[in-house]
Amino acid sequence: MDPIKNPFSPGAGAPPPELVGREEVLEQARILLGRVKQKRPEKSILLTGLRGVGKTVLLNEMEHIALADGYRTILVEAHENKTLGVLLAPHLRRLLYELDRLAGAGDKVRRGLAVLKSFIGAIKVKIEDIELGLDIDPEKGAADSGDLEIDLPSLFTAVAEAAEERGSCVAILIDEIQYIKKKELSALIMAMHRMQQRQLPLVLLGAGLPILPGLAGESKSYAERLFNFPDIGALSETDAIKALQDPVKKYEIDFEPAALQEIFLLTQGYPYFLQEWGYQTWNHAESSPIDLKVVRKASETVVHRLDENFFRVRFARLTPGEKRFLRAMAHLGPGPHRTSDIADLLNVKIHSMGPSRANLIKKGMIYSPSHGNMAFTVPLFDEFMRRAMPEFDSRN
Repeated sequence: MDPIKNPFSPGAGAPPPELVGREEVLEQARILLGRVKQKRPEKSILLTGLRGVGKTVLLNEMEHIALADGYRTILVEAHENKTLGVLLAPHLRRLLYELDRLAGAGDKVRRGLAVLKSFIGAIKVKIEDIELGLDIDPEKGAADSGDLEIDLPSLFTAVAEAAEERGSCVAILIDEIQYIKKKELSALIMAMHRMQQRQLPLVLLGAGLPILPGLAGESKSYAERLFNFPDIGALSETDAIKALQDPVKKYEIDFEPAALQEIFLLTQGYPYFLQEWGYQTWNHAESSPIDLKVVRKASETVVHRLDENFFRVRFARLTPGEKRFLRAMAHLGPGPHRTSDIADLLNVKIHSMGPSRANLIKKGMIYSPSHGNMAFTVPLFDEFMRRAMPEFDSRN
């Protein structure tokens, strides 16, 4: 089998050869974008799900849909070491300059740039120690208080009004949104509340871990009325088999039914793992049909690659205490698990686990699907922990 023609694409955010099982959420995005374009109220979308379910792929696809519908887009990835203002400011600057080049009467774009200049001055935005330059006077009293909950709604209003004046709409897409600090998330929610109240053409499409709905609800009680939170999970067996079969059919290659069943059982239907197993199985196969023996041989390579890359990167960020916490969870199985059971296994009091638990949630390793329960955010991580720490002693 020619590895150059291998149709599978394992990678962070890499689009799969066949995007299956996600039609409903993509249709939801089309409806949102279409309704906002017609000045009809609609909830923005925040995708939630575990690692490896394809949230980033969906966010990229939603950007393509927005662009095809005439939207101006901003796509960013949040992370722990950059504030929301610093993250958005250069992209808003670029967007406003793009709007400024479009034909149209009025001065809303110039005002948008002036408000952005005020916003930048208030938060002192610098990127690589170079201040973002705007050759325009700031609009005093607009988005310059230094309080993001006040300034961000004002800035979004100015940007949305500028887009409206030019007959355009704006879609802001934020990946890994759970890393946005609590006050910044509150400001973002307030800004989107302003957009809905005034029916302005600016929507938010985000993606994050399963803790996101809880974070949004804790920040603002009305968040559930502003956003839909589609839960992006593993694919069904039918869709998983389609994701494997359809790409190889183009090359007149087939999987034997037993091979497809084995891959589904190994991956549990998670899209990233389907791509890994599909990729390595193709490379190990000599001819069609691809059988169970080939899948089992390829699995050795897949597990090694996942351990050294997908899993190990996350494992390396953990302290010894955090590793013991996760190893205890792995000992109990894939989860979710009651915090009291984890404490019992570690022979400690529940309250003493608080710091490790909080740090693991902050690092995006675990989340609480329900009160008193903990689960891994990374599928199959329990299996990796048992391989990485085969000897588990609750006393150490």
